[in-house]
Amino acid sequence: MRKSLMMTAAAVLLTAAFAAAETPDAADLIQKSLNAYHYGGADGKSTISMEIIDKNGSVRERKMVMLRLNIGDKGGDQRFFVYFKEPGDVREMTFMVYKNVKGDDDRWIFIPSVKLVRRLAADDKRSSFVGSDFTYEDVSGRSVAQDEHTLVKEEDLNGQAAYVVKSVPKDKVEYSHKLTWISKDTYLPLKEEYYNGDGKLSRVFTAENIEKIDDIPTPIKRVMENLESGSKTVITIEKADYNVNLDEKDFSERRMRRPPRNWIR
Repeated sequence: MRKSLMMTAAAVLLTAAFAAAETPDAADLIQKSLNAYHYGGADGKSTISMEIIDKNGSVRERKMVMLRLNIGDKGGDQRFFVYFKEPGDVREMTFMVYKNVKGDDDRWIFIPSVKLVRRLAADDKRSSFVGSDFTYEDVSGRSVAQDEHTLVKEEDLNGQAAYVVKSVPKDKVEYSHKLTWISKDTYLPLKEEYYNGDGKLSRVFTAENIEKIDDIPTPIKRVMENLESGSKTVITIEKADYNVNLDEKDFSERRMRRPPRNWIR
């Protein structure tokens, strides 16, 4: 009898141990998702079109080139640079980010009409990125340590197996929590839902048309819908290249004013 009870208890403990081992850590899933979405290759260059569509269906277009450089290993500090090509009112405007995973990011914007480089305050990270439904922080990513993460379920999304993670900000921002659907295959964020202080869905992000570029899964189309304003922004990657040998010293105020020609072609 005692032997049978001991064997049963051992079996229960082993089952619990295996279950715990098979359940992924939520924060680790978010980090893998950030790595897949923001850290492909050692660096990258993308030619991007952006459509900002208001609630009445009117469309404003932007065309830009984005550069990104990883500093050290995946998940570490980064450099981002955006050069606006079209339309005329934003042409030659540039935006630069020094992403600091252990502190606030540093962000600058160059306004060509007044030839001024302006540093953006840390509080501006949740502001609209050039009038779109994306924020500045959406462009460069949010540090895992800024939120508390919980794995809430696993389910299929449009035929793709996904983990669903709830993230609650530790600091005060415009949303109370976020749900992220993370692909079990690529770890890319397939969908994000942002909920406001009243618990109502306020913004929805989706990553669509995922293709492999240089063997790196890349969402070609990215959509952010603002359910409160009725607007949405569609970002389409027209061309992307990874491992293009960017240099850290090129991400400077001087480059913001005069980007190298090979960057903006």
